[in-house]
Amino acid sequence: MTEASQVNNESASGQDFEREPVPQHMRKKWLSMSLVWIAIGIDLSAMFLGAQLGNGMNLSDSLTATIIGSIILGLIGALCAFVGAKTGLSTSMISRFLFGNVGARVVAVVLGIFSLGWFGVQVGFFASNMQTAFHKLWGMDLSLGVLSFIGGLLMMSTAIWGYRSIERLSVWSVPLLVIFIGIAIFTAFHTKGTSAIWEPISGSPIPMGTAISLVIGIFIVGTVLSPDIARWARTPMHAVTAAFIGFFVGNSFMTIIAIFLSRVMDTDDLTNIFITLGLGLPAIIVLTLAQWTTNTSNLYSASLGFSVVFQRVPKKLITVVAGIIATLLAVFGIYDKFLSFLNIITMFVSPIGGIYTAEYLLVDRKKFTFEGLDRNKNWIVRSLLVWVAATFFAYMTTPAPDGFGWLRLTSVSALDAFIFAFIAQWIVGKIMTKKG
Repeated sequence: MTEASQVNNESASGQDFEREPVPQHMRKKWLSMSLVWIAIGIDLSAMFLGAQLGNGMNLSDSLTATIIGSIILGLIGALCAFVGAKTGLSTSMISRFLFGNVGARVVAVVLGIFSLGWFGVQVGFFASNMQTAFHKLWGMDLSLGVLSFIGGLLMMSTAIWGYRSIERLSVWSVPLLVIFIGIAIFTAFHTKGTSAIWEPISGSPIPMGTAISLVIGIFIVGTVLSPDIARWARTPMHAVTAAFIGFFVGNSFMTIIAIFLSRVMDTDDLTNIFITLGLGLPAIIVLTLAQWTTNTSNLYSASLGFSVVFQRVPKKLITVVAGIIATLLAVFGIYDKFLSFLNIITMFVSPIGGIYTAEYLLVDRKKFTFEGLDRNKNWIVRSLLVWVAATFFAYMTTPAPDGFGWLRLTSVSALDAFIFAFIAQWIVGKIMTKKG
């Protein structure tokens, strides 16, 4: 029996289709998918970035940097989502067409480790802010380990049930987040007035190029993993529309809100901003929902990656084991020690998006069929070489200590790697296919 027919025979209505295309009758419209991506983009990282921009740039410059960076993210996300919708496959499954059935397992492990590590870091980020909130609101000194454990299990609960559970969480969490953020903005303006947003900056100045780089860098790996969500799109146009709206709005919304809040309140400490405004409970809800929706996606992508490696293990079991490991990493303080590693592994992940978009759009899209996996090679060397070269290029453009700092292209090493991989895969692919 072929692999394709075996997987199809094993499919059941409750499955997440982690190793096969999502059936057409299960596909979603653009609006619900946009809410999923917006929910993923609304996280504490974007809020704290916005607070830093508001503290280090004037209002117009900080808004300009956020809009430009978010548009670039939206365009890259739409490009990657198009491939996901056309194939109906996850990022890790798509990589089998590029790197071979065995080579793709290496890629899947890298994708899985990145997503798992970021889950642990975000849980630690969540726990740290919750600890501050509980202490200042009610004088409760809760352990970071306990808060990490609770937060990790909470965020794992929805990832276990796959995309449909993430969609349900997003549909009600996004409006609730918008309501509470709206209350915070109204209260801040009502309390402090609007004149403060035009005041000179109080922090160290941030150059425009650096600011745009920060806006792009905070979410670019999410765009590379967009096929994990886009495979559920009813049509490629639904996927492209949802991805652009989702990445643009999701990435910019919380950043812009945080810019205004930090300007009005003259601080980049968002937890303190909410508490100072007398919004203690909304602060707790915003902290919880913002990280819950984002981190569920991180664990979901990790489980999809490991599903390609451990093909006989049910995805729910993979998600539970991966979630417990990531939660324990958070409990033992990965938040303090893992950030440099995540910066490094980002350079490994971002080229994959450039490789699969170039291969599908410009080299050979005919091979991107699920049935074609049965005839696929074990190793496809040219794509592996492009991946290695693009990763090395990212190191060359990354400042020390995480990189070599030999070149400067866009100031975003992940974006540099994506662009380099796209161009290299296009050129090498055309040369090799002509020879073949």
